[in-house]
Amino acid sequence: MNASAVAGGVDAGPRSAPAATMFLAIGRATAVLFFSLCALIEIAAIVPFVRAAHRVHARAAWLHVWCRFACRVLGIHVTSSGSMPRSGLLVCNHLSYLDIIVLSSITPCVFVAKANVAAWPLFGWLTRAAGAIFVDRRRKLSSAAAVEEMREAMAEGALVVLFPEGTSSDGSGILPFKSALLQPALDLGCNITAAAIDYSLSRGSVADEICYWRDMTLVPHLLNLFTKPVIKSKLVVAPFLFRCSDRKGIARTLREQIVAMRS
Repeated sequence: MNASAVAGGVDAGPRSAPAATMFLAIGRATAVLFFSLCALIEIAAIVPFVRAAHRVHARAAWLHVWCRFACRVLGIHVTSSGSMPRSGLLVCNHLSYLDIIVLSSITPCVFVAKANVAAWPLFGWLTRAAGAIFVDRRRKLSSAAAVEEMREAMAEGALVVLFPEGTSSDGSGILPFKSALLQPALDLGCNITAAAIDYSLSRGSVADEICYWRDMTLVPHLLNLFTKPVIKSKLVVAPFLFRCSDRKGIARTLREQIVAMRS
């Protein structure tokens, strides 16, 4: 074997790594797009035949199946500790759009999301089809409508997930909690459960490549995410015990509990 052949063999390894990463990303993108479109067709065909009172559960169950599939395809390994509730209100810190996939993969639930999420390509279609409750915190009428939708969903026995920070962050800390959307759970006397979510990567930055914040753009962020072989997600769940009667006090106590669970 000549020197050039040996050199070619040595170079093959480094060249193959980017190629493998590219094929992984292409394969994941193709699978997610194809099965998402199939899922959207499925839910569109199912919902008209489900009684109105049961649609919130049907949509949540549909999203649960899709998110379990998404975790397998995207290499998201989920571990959780504590008992995930089946109904009431789950309050969680917010790092990424992946939070929805992780939480829904564990149990069927209904999400409260920012209004602009509805306009996102693909992800917005899926969240709308899943019956997400969209809220624009800048508009009082939007918040009032979201409160009523949350009340209806919890009254029907659904688990509603709220990210009371109001936006996602880099995970270095937890933003102050907004208390207005806690009101439906207080009115109904529903259980409020606190949850803390975190991520880890064997290679790369969680703040830059998992967390979705600042002025990041969805499609480039998602395509980069497809290149990650494994994403580890950890969820810690603990029941919230009421220590005060006012809504703002409850929001502060919830935040303190979630901060403690993440530390």
